Amino acid sequence: MTDSVFIDTNILIYAHDSDAGRKREVASAALVELWQSRRGALSTQVLQEFYVNVTRKIAHPLDREVASEIVERYAAWRPIAGDHELLLSALQMERRFSLSFWDAMIAAAAVRSGAKTLLTEDLQHGQVLDGVRIENPFL
Repeated sequence: MTDSVFIDTNILIYAHDSDAGRKREVASAALVELWQSRRGALSTQVLQEFYVNVTRKIAHPLDREVASEIVERYAAWRPIAGDHELLLSALQMERRFSLSFWDAMIAAAAVRSGAKTLLTEDLQHGQVLDGVRIENPFL
């Protein structure tokens, strides 16, 4: 994907969380643009974390069937699957960039996807990790 944009779990969660206010608006607009431009990228980790959080951890959880349908819809983005090589890449990124393990897994998947940008609020805005620029859309 040329100029693809990888989304972190929090972006996907906010877009579907009725209590997220402005963050819901921003995240939803970002996802609409990525669907229209066909530049969206994500990983199975993002979809797994999304499902658990929106069905169990937000104030007004989504019905499991609704959350499942959303996860199925994102199959169109060909999610990056975790494997041994991705794990090893993440472990290297964890050390080199002093990331948490889970953030390193997201970053490694973004690199593997060929994304130029990673939308997240969890990493330092403007930081570049192996060619992927971090952007916090809520700033």
